[in-house]
Parts: sequence; structure tokens; C-alpha cells
Amino acid sequence: MKNAFIDKLKESLTAVLPIAAIILVLAVALGVGTYEFVLFIVGAVLLVVGLSGFNMGADMSMLVIGEKIGSVVTHSRKVWLIALVSFVIGIIVTIAEPDLQILAGYVSDAINPWVLIITVAVGVGIFLTIAMLRIVLRIRLSILLIAFYIIAFLLAFIFVDPSFWAIAFDSGGVTTGPMTVPFIMALGVGVASIRSDKEGKDDSFGLVALSSIGPIISVLVLGIISGAEGIRYSVSEGAAASGNTGEAFYAFLPGLGQYAGEVGIALAPIAVFFIIFQLVTRVFHKRQIIRIALGIVITFIGLVLFLTGANVGFAPMGTLIGRGLAGVAGGWLLIPVGMIIGYFVVAAEPAVHVLNKQVERMSAGAIKARSMQLALSISVCCALGLAMLRVLTGINIMWILVPGYAAALVLTFFSPRLFTGIAFDSGGVASGAMVSAFVLPMAIGACGVIAGEQAAAAIMTDAFGCVSFVALMPLITIQVFGILYKRRTSKIKRTFLTVEDRIVQYEVS
Repeated sequence: MKNAFIDKLKESLTAVLPIAAIILVLAVALGVGTYEFVLFIVGAVLLVVGLSGFNMGADMSMLVIGEKIGSVVTHSRKVWLIALVSFVIGIIVTIAEPDLQILAGYVSDAINPWVLIITVAVGVGIFLTIAMLRIVLRIRLSILLIAFYIIAFLLAFIFVDPSFWAIAFDSGGVTTGPMTVPFIMALGVGVASIRSDKEGKDDSFGLVALSSIGPIISVLVLGIISGAEGIRYSVSEGAAASGNTGEAFYAFLPGLGQYAGEVGIALAPIAVFFIIFQLVTRVFHKRQIIRIALGIVITFIGLVLFLTGANVGFAPMGTLIGRGLAGVAGGWLLIPVGMIIGYFVVAAEPAVHVLNKQVERMSAGAIKARSMQLALSISVCCALGLAMLRVLTGINIMWILVPGYAAALVLTFFSPRLFTGIAFDSGGVASGAMVSAFVLPMAIGACGVIAGEQAAAAIMTDAFGCVSFVALMPLITIQVFGILYKRRTSKIKRTFLTVEDRIVQYEVS
């Protein structure tokens, strides 16, 4: 176990150090105070250790539980049981999702946080049920994606106030984070494992994709029911704290207590569900139970440290850097800086590592985790460039989302089915805690300076939405990657057949 943690620690250092170095350079250049500087350094350390613990704990517990539940429930062949378990799991793990709680905290003045969390959780529960039934009934993923995204955009344009659009599409991105993804991904593998056809493995992906649509539609419906119009952001929220250097270290203690409580409450339903599942099925041996229990504890510790580091250390720095960059060169430095941060920030997302390893495993090594990481980094780089451009110009979010999703859905007809599922899963996975805890505060800080007196309204329409862009771009990039991969393998196959034919002709002659 010690060696496993050291390996995870090395991976986390490799992931976090580049983005930390970039932020430190920006902090020095912008003259950030010592207090915030110390907050960030301590936060980075907690982030690395927490990310290592989470990855190790997820491997030991969440992935194992999810796979076994998916396999056992599906082997029962009872559609009602599959639907019920999927719905319950979807709600439980979504309420436990830290990314969602971060977003709910930012919009607390406009929407009651628990109303938003429950709305999103129900949306995930419903759509995870649909996603599971899709695998069992062998329905093509692209058909469902096209249908549900059309419904989402029609609801937005016809019934929902524009000030609610960004929150709705951001909700789809933050839902599938470090808590939800391990469960959902493993659940899909477990369900697909009973399929004997060659497309079963391809269909194991796509659960995260459909689960990301559910929150968008459910939050849009919430906007219709509540009749929300012209919602505004409290500009005073998210302001950077201040104090002396010594106080910076103590600032993390309340955070540790707060997130220990939140993560404990969030993980409790999952632990209870595991206990009930074990009592009913008896599928795990004593040694496995001990390992899973230890994994849950390690996951708890890792997530507490990760969230404390991200929110107490990274978020204030994000706000300060956003404000500082907005005052330099008319704010246009935000675009290249945002792109650089986007390229590296995705490597620090815990859920990304889970997805990359699952993809490499399910593709039998044909799709390397390193290639997936590169594709996601390029995607998020472009996404944050667009997000910062929108902060500067106030471009309507739909001018980017509509053509973007249209392109992604058209590509589903040309990309291999495996890559389509991976692409739409990647969108939800890439937009995780690091984007919510650092990039969103940076966008809010910049927008507050650029919009001036109109900041309260502009932040809701222009700063929010960056998470949805991060969720969108991988859909396009990875499907293009899939098309190129398909052409390359087809070319190799044709070459092999040509050589084989020549050998046969030679032997015959």
C-alpha cells in the first residue's frame, strides 16, 4: 500500500506542479500579497496529497463497488431492479459530489443551494437510469444524445430566461466529478460485462454523457417552475481574504472541519448502500470488505484535503489573478493566460485520471491514457480561451454552445461508437473541482472589474458558463481523434491484407 501511495503521489505532483508554477508566476507578476501567496502554497500541498489519496481510495473502493453492483444487478435480468438501483445510486453519488456543492455556493444568492443540489441529483438519477437501460436494450448512444440535447436547447430558448442559461449548462459539467465518475464508469463496465456481443465494450461508455444531460434539463425545468428572471450575482461574494502570514496557516482549520463534515455526510449514503448491498448479495469476501472499507476512509481523507486546498488556497488566488489580469492591456491577457491554465488544469482533475485509466483498460491498451490526457488538455485549452473571450466581449453563450453541440452531434455519425461514448463522457469529467474552484473564481474576478457597475448581472451571463465550455470542447476533439484513429487502423489493416495477398500469390506461383 505504501508503494501504491508513492506512485499516486508522483502522478499527482506531475499533474499539479505545472499549473501551480504558472499561478505562482502570475501571482508574483501581479503583486499578490504574502497572505494569499502562503494560502496558495499550503493549498497546493494539500491538493497534491489529497489527489493522491483520492485516486488510491477510488481504486480500492469506488471502482470495485460500482463494477460489482453493475454486474450483479444486470445479471438479475430484472429491468425494474436495474432502473431502481440506477436511480438511487444516481441521486446518492450526486449529492456527494463536491463540484456541485462548489457551484451551488457561488449561486446561493440567486438559488437556494439545496434546491439546486436536489434538482441536479434527481436529474442525474433519472438519466443514469436511462443510460443503464440503454446498455441493456442496446440503444445507440448518438440517438439519445441528439434527442435530449434538442430538448435542452428548446427548453432554454422558448421557456427559460437567458440569465439562467449559464447556470443550467454549468450544472451538467460540475455534476460528473471526482465522486460520481468512479461509480458511474465502473457501473457501466459491470453492466456491459454480461453482454457477449462485440459492441458491449463500446456501450460501457456513455453513462457519464447521459448523466451530464440530466442536470441541464432538470435545472432548466427548475427555471421554468420558479419563473426566475434577471438573476444577479452578489459581487461581495468570493472576495479574497486578508491577514498576516501566520494567520494564513490557521485559515485552513475551519476549511478542514467544514469539508470533513460535508464529505462525511456525502459519503455516508454510499457506505450504507454498500453495507445493504453486501448483506443482501454476500458477493464480497471478508478481505475484500476490509480493503473496500479502508479505501472509503482513504477516499474521505483525500477528498477533504483536496477540497480544502482547492477552495481555501486556490479560489482566493483565482479571484485575485482574474482581477489583476482584467486591469492589464484592457484584459486581453486573460485569453492566452486562460488557455495556458486550461492546458494544464485538466491534469489536476481527479476524475480525469479515473476516466483515462478506464479507457486504456477497456480498449486493451489501444487508446493510451497519455493520448487521452493530451486530447483533453488541448480541448480545455481551447475551451478556456473561448470562456475568457466571452468575459471580455459579453458574447451570448448560445452563440458558442449551439454550433458546438451541433458539430459534436454530427461527428457521432462518423466517429467509432467507442470514441463517441468516450468523448461525451470526457466532457463531464474534464469540468471538475479545479475548474470550479480556480477558473470560475478567476472569470468572476475578471468580469467584476470589466463590467463595472453592471457586474452583478454580467457575472451571471458572462463569467458563469466557463464550466459548460470545458464540458463541450472534448466532445469535438476526442471524436476527431477517433476518426483519425479509425483511418489509421484501416490503413494499417489494408496494408497488412495487401502484403498477405502478395505472399499468397508468391506461394501459389
